[in-house]
Amino acid sequence: MKSLSLLLASLILSIVTLSLYTPVAAVLSTKSRWIIDESGKRVKLACVNWPSHLQPIVAEGLHKQPVDVISKSIVSRGFNCVRLTYATFMLTNESLASLTVKSSFESLNLTDALQGIGVHNPSLLDLTLIQAYQAVVSNLGENEVMVILDNHLTVPGWCCGYSDGNGFFGDKYFDPDVWIQGLQKMATSFHSVSNVVGMSLRNELRGPRQNVTNWYRYMQKGAEAIHTANPNVLVILSGLSFDNDLSFLSSRQVQLSFTRKLVFEVHWYSFSDSKPWSTLNTNQACTKTSGGFMGHAGFLLAKEWPLFMSEFGVDNRGVNDNDNRYLGCILAKLAELDLDWALWALQGSYYLREGIVDHGETFGVLSADWNSSQNTTVLQRIQALQKPFQGPGYANSPLHQKIFHPATALCVTQKSTHLLQLGPCDQSTAWRYTEEGNIKLRIGFSCIKVERASEPVQLGIDCSREKWEPVSVSKMHLASMNTSEGNRLCLDVDRDGKTIVANPCNCLSDNHNCDPTSQWFKLVNSTNNFH
Repeated sequence: MKSLSLLLASLILSIVTLSLYTPVAAVLSTKSRWIIDESGKRVKLACVNWPSHLQPIVAEGLHKQPVDVISKSIVSRGFNCVRLTYATFMLTNESLASLTVKSSFESLNLTDALQGIGVHNPSLLDLTLIQAYQAVVSNLGENEVMVILDNHLTVPGWCCGYSDGNGFFGDKYFDPDVWIQGLQKMATSFHSVSNVVGMSLRNELRGPRQNVTNWYRYMQKGAEAIHTANPNVLVILSGLSFDNDLSFLSSRQVQLSFTRKLVFEVHWYSFSDSKPWSTLNTNQACTKTSGGFMGHAGFLLAKEWPLFMSEFGVDNRGVNDNDNRYLGCILAKLAELDLDWALWALQGSYYLREGIVDHGETFGVLSADWNSSQNTTVLQRIQALQKPFQGPGYANSPLHQKIFHPATALCVTQKSTHLLQLGPCDQSTAWRYTEEGNIKLRIGFSCIKVERASEPVQLGIDCSREKWEPVSVSKMHLASMNTSEGNRLCLDVDRDGKTIVANPCNCLSDNHNCDPTSQWFKLVNSTNNFH
């Protein structure tokens, strides 16, 4: 009887797959370091993670809101894709593969959550777990949201522990053959689903077994299995040490039979390397962790390989000092490199996490009731990086610089004849940083000038003495020595939160408690200018 039920489930799965409505026509490929569409134009992935890998094996939040409401909330917040996680056993374990949504929640005694799904998403109750997963993908497609299928772990549950048996090939729950089987089934199931644009092979490889030799052996094998089953999707490879380390690729690239489909992914949180944030001056901590990121992963861009930051994020309550200091740093790096990214995470709560029912998620975009934003200020800063600064198809202007302010994620803009203010980066002024140290308009001779502290900086045409240079270890304090007062002044933001002024440079010392971010400005290369 079990084999018959599995056969029927497989038949229903095939029917559901064929009937998925996915109007997003986005067969993506790569060109140099960029992800592009079929016309050759860059597609910047600005994603949010939506977990579906915990014990119920159902996308979180379906007991709080209809799936279409959640999809529309993703779109309304400017995200164009979802990194949708799953557990291998959803596909390869017979007992789990045959479960319906209803039976999964009943087995975990999640009575209230089950009732909530019955209210908000009743059509999902009698679907198998993979069918419910496909229904979520389909609804995202109806809302023109791209999807990256992320193999998060093997056994459903919270991720990730160093020795949890899910970390590396050969671990207790990480049989490479079962993993390959799961990848093949997933790739085949979504072969004709156009809004599924990529598949991530495995989240956060880790643990005592991890080694480079087996990384190449199995990741190449997994990549080939996906591409053979579904040549339309991007194949996304993660690194070692909880996806913080791809440094081994500096001397040896992967060998695959296909081209223009390979992307690498990396994670970066404040806790990825927490010691600098808890012990060093913010400038020093940013410099140290940014340097580590470039050495472990960012160098791939110079080798013209696409890099996707598939997880980053902060505690949205604003109570984590390390996170608060890290956020400006990572936003500056995301802007500077114009990376594709996926924020952790969408969910405001979980059905069940680590034994706790209705566990809250402080990193979530959405509130616990899945009805509003948990932290609109953080969200607005992240939204500023949803649009590309450059790349194929975004060359409507010669190369120039945007002056990016990480603390607000806005850019310096000429708002009147002479004065400067912060404004949206996609509408901001185009600048050029000259060999003489001038910061000039891209077109014309006017440059940024300053005379006295606390006064608004202005544009002027006598630029012979206007030399600006970075003076902190973070290289984000832009200072001028050419003032009538003779002291060093740095670009800053006035108390109104928008007017650009010059104030004495602060937080350049080893003072751990000093916050320099109002004076952080990053010159970001861009070819995309609408101003």
